[in-house]
Amino acid sequence: MADAVNAVAPEDRELRILLGEARTIAVVGLSSRPGRPSLDVAAYLQQRGYRIVPVNPRENEVLGERAYPSLRDIPEDLTIDVVDVFRRAEDTPPIARDAVAIGAKVLWLQDGIVNEEAYRIATDAGLEVIMGVCIRRADQRLQREGTE
Repeated sequence: MADAVNAVAPEDRELRILLGEARTIAVVGLSSRPGRPSLDVAAYLQQRGYRIVPVNPRENEVLGERAYPSLRDIPEDLTIDVVDVFRRAEDTPPIARDAVAIGAKVLWLQDGIVNEEAYRIATDAGLEVIMGVCIRRADQRLQREGTE
């Protein structure tokens, strides 16, 4: 098992499957402010065909999608495959609990975001956890390698 205090990502084969099966990605901390990494990454994912669900209590709509104050505010009939997190590491354990509560399959903590407690919460509930890795760069790398 990977050390939870460092970046964690599955092997490329598993990563391809995760990204290939995912349809809807909740982006926690998604901001509508131009130039923000969360907006750039979410726009990329949307262009790649994923449905983006913005999660930010300060936003009403981002990238043409209704924003929700928290993961638990997303309607139950909207299945979330991946919870992609743009928040400080110390803020991630409650997000991990919410990801478990809504039935997400993957908790993805972006570049520089690593939290052992969030990792434990999510993995104990059966979620795949990726930490400290940018979802856009991972997807771009897999595409460059011609594996899609």
